[in-house]
Amino acid sequence: MSAWFKRIEKGINTPTEAKKDVPKGLWYKTPSGKIVDTEDLRQNLYVSREDGYHVRIGSAEYFEILFDDKFKELDASLEAADPLKFSDTKAYPDRLKDAQKKTKLKDAVRTAVGKSLGKDLVIACMDFAFIGGSMGSVVGEKIARAIDYSIKKKIPFLMISKSGGARMQEAPLSLMQMVKTSAKLALLAEAKVPYISLCTDPTTGGITASFAMLGDINIAEPNALIAFAGPRVVKDTTGKDLPEGFQRSEFLLEHGFLDAIYERKELKKQINLYIDLISNQKIRS
Repeated sequence: MSAWFKRIEKGINTPTEAKKDVPKGLWYKTPSGKIVDTEDLRQNLYVSREDGYHVRIGSAEYFEILFDDKFKELDASLEAADPLKFSDTKAYPDRLKDAQKKTKLKDAVRTAVGKSLGKDLVIACMDFAFIGGSMGSVVGEKIARAIDYSIKKKIPFLMISKSGGARMQEAPLSLMQMVKTSAKLALLAEAKVPYISLCTDPTTGGITASFAMLGDINIAEPNALIAFAGPRVVKDTTGKDLPEGFQRSEFLLEHGFLDAIYERKELKKQINLYIDLISNQKIRS
């Protein structure tokens, strides 16, 4: 009796040579345990239809979602230096090279200009995959230049934050970016150019303490962690149990730190609606 007939007798109906391993990345498991098809996830803007979980995405995905079609990247070649000659478990230049190779990015933020619902928009979007979206000199400089571009061209500015905070390898130079970007946003306000801040998961540290919370309108995605110090640090410092949902976007909305929370599929329409309202322009459908 052949091996094939033996398999049928045991209730196995698939020939061995026809069996294939399931390709890696075909399924995605959300924190609640829901199993989601990755292609369906992509088609739904990386939001699980099962439980509404918003998967972390980067600048490439946000640009695709928010721009109509084409966009022009600004200051794409800007790279970090190593003025402090910093080294921890590895030298800072080596860490940068590793992150660039892994992510195909130059640093933790990309800036671009393009059309959104038919009108010009400048977007600065952080990438958490690049050293935890940490803010160094390049991040601050690219955001500052993007704001300058918005002021010069009178184009609304959108900041999408996703960061673990300041970049320790640049020490005080990183912290200086808080002041730098905040000062540029003050000039943007003086020029009466709209600024929308979108906080995504996670938005923490010096980013929250500067440009992320300075928008004319501050919005967030559902269940995004938005904080200066993380909940574990706060709990260890205070020695107290934290409220349910502490430092999540819904908690911040309830306590007046955010203006609204929107699912990813609503972002393009709502961001443009706010820009129109601030600019006193005809509402775009």
